[in-house]
Amino acid sequence: LPGPKGEKGDDGDTIYALIGFPGLLGDPGDPGPSGRSYIGAPGSPGPQGRPGLKGPPGESLLGRPGPPGQTGLPGNPGPKGRRGQQGSDGLNGISGVKGEKGLAGFPGIGLKGPQGQPGPPGPPGAPGPPGLRGTPGEPGLYGLFGSKGKNSFSGPPGPKGDPGFPGNGPSAASGFILVIHSQSEAIPECPTGMPLLWIGYSLLYLEGQERAYTQDLGRAGSCLRIFSTMPFSYCNSAACHYASRNDKSYWLTTNKPVPMMPVSGGEIRQYISRCVVCEAPAPAVAVHNQDSNVPNCPPGWSSLWIGYSFLMHTGSGDEGGGQSLTSPGSCLKDFRTQPFVECQGPRGTCHYFANIYSFWLTRVSYEEEFGAAPQGGTLKAADQQRNRISRCHVCMRQRQIMQLR
Repeated sequence: LPGPKGEKGDDGDTIYALIGFPGLLGDPGDPGPSGRSYIGAPGSPGPQGRPGLKGPPGESLLGRPGPPGQTGLPGNPGPKGRRGQQGSDGLNGISGVKGEKGLAGFPGIGLKGPQGQPGPPGPPGAPGPPGLRGTPGEPGLYGLFGSKGKNSFSGPPGPKGDPGFPGNGPSAASGFILVIHSQSEAIPECPTGMPLLWIGYSLLYLEGQERAYTQDLGRAGSCLRIFSTMPFSYCNSAACHYASRNDKSYWLTTNKPVPMMPVSGGEIRQYISRCVVCEAPAPAVAVHNQDSNVPNCPPGWSSLWIGYSFLMHTGSGDEGGGQSLTSPGSCLKDFRTQPFVECQGPRGTCHYFANIYSFWLTRVSYEEEFGAAPQGGTLKAADQQRNRISRCHVCMRQRQIMQLR
């Protein structure tokens, strides 16, 4: 850069010369000694320069976009805010004007409902008119001694005739109840001549306050008309509460495969057994054989169904119940290691849990009656399990059934 302006030199000697022709250009002189540098006063701004030429395009210094950063950790929850003050009550609004009566709506389009269940049999009909008098029979055989008279004798008595038809008078209700559980989705049918009272779902027992309250499967209380995972509420001196704690209900199940997860809603229907309550002419009784062979009904008794000897059951914890061995409920038509399902009321779900146990009468031979201690074992195959379970037979007095027919 140019240095500052130097000081003015001394005045030189004045030389007077004649004006001549201009001389030749002399050689450049040697550089003078370096002068001292002084910072002068700033000069006045020069005139504005002309615009320079356009330079070449520069190189871009922007790099390529980098990879996305990692997701940050979730932040800590903020402090709980203070509870706001309760606002003052608003002013009462002005009562609105009563609106005019609306126009009548169009008639709705209703869909035809499902077909109802068959009703109970109607009362017996009025007696018919008396029949015509028959023609007189052929005369009987004469005795061995000739013409009919005091010397003839009667033949031997004939065999006992068939039972007569029911009389024309009104039949009285017996008051005996027969409950049939299908252990399937199909609704069972009452035996011939037994009126249907109602159809329902097979309730085994309930659990409340961690206590079990069992139902006899041979009585009408075990056939509820409507299914619910929580069919009851509990009450104290203050109020009644529904589905507010972990109470449970247990129901006979169907032969559907065990699901992997708890089922809810409409899926539960396929796992709940159906039942019917019928009016019977006499009490039914269960006969257990304690063998793999089906026992016979006593003389004069008719068969209703055969099954397996169901003794008792436990579910959640150590709670459960059992069946009276004289009740038809102790003779289930089908054997399963898990004949019932647990439904948790407030959750509205049903499932086969590992702490559900069923107890059945087993096969015992007369040789083992007072013998050595029973030999333990584990049976996993289905046919082996069935062969070790006692068979049973539900029977009813045959004469009373025929009179009802």
